[in-house]
Amino acid sequence: MMVLFQNKIIYMPNIPPFSRSETVEAYERLCAPVRWKEESTVAEDNTRLALVVGEIPSEDTANVTKDSERLVVLYFQGNASSMPPRLPYLSSTIKEAHRNHSNVSIVAASYRGYWKSAGKPTAKGIARDASAALRWTLQRYAHGNERAKIVLWGQSIGAGVATNLVAEFLESQHPSDNTEAVIHGIVMETPFTSLKDLLVAFYPQRWLPYRYLTPFLRSNWDSVQALERIGRVGRRSQGRLPRILMLEAERDEVVPAGQAAKLEGVCKEHGLDVERTVISGALHTEVVAKSEGRREIARFLKTI
Repeated sequence: MMVLFQNKIIYMPNIPPFSRSETVEAYERLCAPVRWKEESTVAEDNTRLALVVGEIPSEDTANVTKDSERLVVLYFQGNASSMPPRLPYLSSTIKEAHRNHSNVSIVAASYRGYWKSAGKPTAKGIARDASAALRWTLQRYAHGNERAKIVLWGQSIGAGVATNLVAEFLESQHPSDNTEAVIHGIVMETPFTSLKDLLVAFYPQRWLPYRYLTPFLRSNWDSVQALERIGRVGRRSQGRLPRILMLEAERDEVVPAGQAAKLEGVCKEHGLDVERTVISGALHTEVVAKSEGRREIARFLKTI
């Protein structure tokens, strides 16, 4: 049963109840002065995807110049709930970042089956959704003479989505492409090494059957392999690779202690510029609810 219904166990767009009926308007007051606009795009299999874009209007922002370079954050959520309840925390991060950078935008992508996006969530489908969201972001902010630095930010499963997307994107580039001018950073919030590792960590007892189900997992989101792939691209191309910030929750009740440290070690082994910060007192979903977490992300964005 766990094998057959694993997607329903891993991906929970309907938890808590009524998550898919949430509205952006319900959170407008908590987000001010950031304004969120609903957009949409289509994955390569024609699945319609919902996006929301957050920005502080120019009239509310000091020191904005016409040719100011824009910083764009592409955000990938965790495995439960929908995007609107996350918008106040993302807005607070934008406001923190605006103290150091005048033009900041966040593009928040809803996977298939989540919020207003069509379809049902699967690993293969979500990978397509991530590629579509990045493609939309590049077309919107990094085309022609426009200048934009892009940072990918993923929480929990979203960190696996982000790292695998960066690996795929860099591997697809021609050596002559100026990839360092596109993706400048990755924020990995409460990351784990892989779903297989989580399953073994949750059920370490060898007499239980769960750890032996790992060969049947259709979703893995292996960030170890993704970071290794990113490092190999760097060695091959001698180009500048995205800088990485890992945010670990001190009281994480989902991701076992030590997984972020292992990912940090993989980055260092493969020559990636990485820093890891533990957010005091935070549970798995509380990193950006803590002012320390928001400040750390804003500080990282300042260095991009």
